[in-house]
Parts: sequence; structure tokens; C-alpha cells
Amino acid sequence: MATPPQQEIYKHLRAFAEHFTPPPPFSPHVEISDGQIIMMMSPAGRHGLAALRIERQLQPQLPDGIVATTSGDIEEAGLGQLRRPDVLALPEAAMDTDSAISPRALLAAVEIVSPSNPENDYESKLHHYPRLGIPHYLIVDPRDGTCVHHWAIGSREGIPVYEARVPYVFGDKIPIGEWGIDTGELPRYSQDAR
Repeated sequence: MATPPQQEIYKHLRAFAEHFTPPPPFSPHVEISDGQIIMMMSPAGRHGLAALRIERQLQPQLPDGIVATTSGDIEEAGLGQLRRPDVLALPEAAMDTDSAISPRALLAAVEIVSPSNPENDYESKLHHYPRLGIPHYLIVDPRDGTCVHHWAIGSREGIPVYEARVPYVFGDKIPIGEWGIDTGELPRYSQDAR
């Protein structure tokens, strides 16, 4: 049986990414999606601070064996996806691997929108995360102080999509399943970063 062309492309990109180190100011971590390697700018101070504050809020709410973390690649080779969410909530046991984490293990993914590449979070990841089986996807946008929570994976023309969507503004408390995030603690980007 022949390997579909997109899987062959992904396999080559993945092998290349293993030995590629992006130059500064790019993050040392790359993503792969839609047959492309995506280099991201290293997170700015407020981007990282927002992720850290969300991780710190989630951790005490999670039951034993479930963790919130700001590190870890998720990979679904069959869909040609290697992603690195800003905050992940998942079983700790899913992290006990030498390779990337299966996205099917995630309970939630949070992305902090980057000023340089917002379409990655609003379009590409919104398209791919339900296909990867991630039950909750929260987009946090420090550019304008808004958030959007997507959940309830359904199907549209045979393609997995999020069927529920609720927008929020910084200052709101966002319920994600049995947990919550107080967005009043999240920093906004400065005017220069927008």
C-alpha cells in the first residue's frame, strides 16, 4: 500500500525539523502543518507571562494525575501535524514519552495569539485542533484583550469541527469544563507589539 503524498511530505519535514535550529529571534521549536514548517518568533515577555499565569491558575484546579504545562509538542503524523500549544492540560502519564505527545491525550489547549502570526491560531489551529480530537481550545488574544473558547467537537460534511464557541473579554472568568481561567490576570500587549 502506497503512503499518501501528504504523509511522505510530513515524514521528510519531520526529519528535517529534527536537525534544524531556527536562527534568532525565532523559537527553537517549530511546528509542521499543511506541508509547511512554521517558524515562530520566540515568545515575548507578555506572551510567556500570559501562558505562565494560565498554567498557574489551572494547576491547583486539576485532579491528581492531570497537569497543566507550558511545554510539549503534540504530533499526529497521519494528519501531518506537529504543534506546540502554549498551555496544555493533559494526563501526566501522557508526558512520559521520549517523543511528541498524542493530541488525543489533551483535555485542553490554550494558544496565546502572537502579533506576528495571528492566523496560525485563528485559522490553522482552529481547523486542525478538532481533527486532532482536542476537546477544548481557548484562544487568548493580548492584542485586543479578547478570548474565544471552542469546544463540542461535531462534524460538518464529515470533517470534525468545534460546534460551540463563546467569546470573552479580559476580565471575564472562562469556564473550561470543570475548570476556570480568570482573564483579569492576563497582560495585554503594548501598542508597539500590535
